Amino acid sequence: MRYRFGSVEYDFSQRTYLMGIVNVTPDSFSDGGKYYSTSAAVDHALQLIDEGADIIDIGGESTRPGSDPVAVDEEIRRTIPVIDQLSKRTVIPISIDTYKSEVARAALDAGASIVNDISGMTFDIHMADVVAESNASVVLMHIQGTPKTMQEHPTYNHVTSEVFNFLEQRAFYATQRGIRQIIVDPGIGFGKTFEHNIQLIRELSQFKKLGYPLLVGPSRKSFIGAILNLPPHERVEGTAAAVAMCILNGAQIVRVHDVKVMKRVAQVVDVLKG
Repeated sequence: MRYRFGSVEYDFSQRTYLMGIVNVTPDSFSDGGKYYSTSAAVDHALQLIDEGADIIDIGGESTRPGSDPVAVDEEIRRTIPVIDQLSKRTVIPISIDTYKSEVARAALDAGASIVNDISGMTFDIHMADVVAESNASVVLMHIQGTPKTMQEHPTYNHVTSEVFNFLEQRAFYATQRGIRQIIVDPGIGFGKTFEHNIQLIRELSQFKKLGYPLLVGPSRKSFIGAILNLPPHERVEGTAAAVAMCILNGAQIVRVHDVKVMKRVAQVVDVLKG
């Protein structure tokens, strides 16, 4: 399964690819404020690329549980200068982490080639048109509720089948709207309890039936903190274990903060699983 992002082509049947996280926000759950300035964000992105990131995911709004939305203009102000500068210094694909079509359009115009939409293109009815018109790729993620409300009472009869059905429907919608390159993400931590997250990771192989590259983002998430009783910045080893399990169960892209460490994890797991 080969996808082209700009001038770069990736073969998802060959190895696991790493998406490095750059949060241009003051309040993200793990590293909010560390890369809030344009120069700090660009430098961090370049460091992640040196450490082995295959995609850089740039976000200007925290989507941690309980977070409030950010205005479109502010999200553009935070992210577009970073994308503009970074796209001139690397051929590594850039992803914009947004569910707002206006932000996505500005990001794609500035040099991004992927839209990473936590809502699976359900929050903004114009998103599919923006992605299709730009011949961009899309990550369709599952969420129950909104970031503000998603952890209040997440409920499923069977989380894996319900998330699968949602992603199947959204992928069909995306193809009908003319989007050619689709990536699916079950949305670990987005409207899921501890038990839901564990079940999704254990049953991750089910999502391969969708026929699209599978992205999973377990990095430093609360389920790891619950197991280890540790804060986000001390969850590297727990993240490594979760990343290994996700790869073994079918993930082809892992979205991570600690690229250098997780690159090594992925390389070893790729060889072990054959």
